[in-house]
Amino acid sequence: MRLAFPSWTGTLAVKAAVFITVMCCALAALLGVLVHVSVTNQTVGQARDLALSRLKDATAAFEAGDTLGWGAGVDPPGLPASLRALAVAGERGTMVADHRGRPTMWAAGPVDGARALAVPVDYSQSARTIEALDTAILWSSVLAIGATLLVGAVAVTRVTRRLHTTAQVARRITAGDLDARVDDPRTREAGRPQDEVGAVAVALDSMASSLQGKLLSEQRFTADVAHELRTPLTGLHAAAELLPPGRPTELVRDRVAALRTLTEDLLEISRLDTGRERLELDAEELGALAARVVRTAQASGSSGASAAGTEVTVVRDARVETDRRRLERVLGNLLANAHRHGRSPVVLTVDGPVVTVRDHGDGYPEYLLTHGPQRFRTEGGATGHGLGLTIAVGQAEVLGARLTFTNAPDGGAVATLTLPQAPPAGSGLPDGAA
Repeated sequence: MRLAFPSWTGTLAVKAAVFITVMCCALAALLGVLVHVSVTNQTVGQARDLALSRLKDATAAFEAGDTLGWGAGVDPPGLPASLRALAVAGERGTMVADHRGRPTMWAAGPVDGARALAVPVDYSQSARTIEALDTAILWSSVLAIGATLLVGAVAVTRVTRRLHTTAQVARRITAGDLDARVDDPRTREAGRPQDEVGAVAVALDSMASSLQGKLLSEQRFTADVAHELRTPLTGLHAAAELLPPGRPTELVRDRVAALRTLTEDLLEISRLDTGRERLELDAEELGALAARVVRTAQASGSSGASAAGTEVTVVRDARVETDRRRLERVLGNLLANAHRHGRSPVVLTVDGPVVTVRDHGDGYPEYLLTHGPQRFRTEGGATGHGLGLTIAVGQAEVLGARLTFTNAPDGGAVATLTLPQAPPAGSGLPDGAA
């Protein structure tokens, strides 16, 4: 099983801090060990040389029958047993051990009668020197790690702040704000070397400009085509009304009406794409508005609504500030899609600011659940141009509402419209309006 780490551990700043800390600790430990070993060897070597020198003088004095001096003695108390055994075996040696509560460097060698001649040298000062050195190494390492972390954090934060800015701009572009740009000031300075973050910012700005140009060109093309079609379609509609009654005339009028509807849908999508739609807000009761939308659909007989019928359920009514025309357009398109592509019964439910439209058909296709409605795309032999749900999503965004699409566990498509508790910003409300 893989360990689950908190989300903040994945940030670049945390990873950089951990890396810097580990490297500083490893370097401090390495340098500390080298200095400790070097100084300890030097200190111990000096104490050993002094002890052996005194042992040599004591041995010469012992052989000459003179006074030993320097605390030397034969088998003195406190002499480590292992060092005495080495001396009795005929070899000289040294060892650090506690003697009378103080660290002492012992030097011992053999004398007559299987005895050991030993000389103690006070090792207290050398031990304090090594201890003070270790403390200095520890504190200097802590200070060095802290200073390095501080400097590294400042440097990494400057990079991550620029990366966060670039990511925010990318998210704004994804949400539809094609005017968003990173505009990194470092990339505008001529002759200044650019780092990888600056290169990413320049590439993102270039991509956004190219994407914006292509989308605006497509939007203009769609709007121009729709506008150009309106005039001949108006004439075609008038000419169709003059045809004599009969089945061919009905077919011509039906196709002309469908083409006019498609043209109007394209014009509406073009207006939504510009992002300059203004709301006309008013207080509306959702239950009454939903019932009115159903009655209108049934009266017009669009998409089989009058034949199949729609059930309206008000669980909890709500009064909201919204644009009535746009909200009716959204609900009307959802009902039309449910009747056209689903099966009865179609249920429209009002539960506070949440309105759901559900049918009992085969549900939404997988691509729609994953990527949302797409223009001129239908599957499974379905009729229509795929513009109804696209317009519903666009109008919901203008309203500041959230429109989601799911499939019910027991079958059927479910569209959920969640209206905002407050009017969206830039809604065009008069001063003082709620």
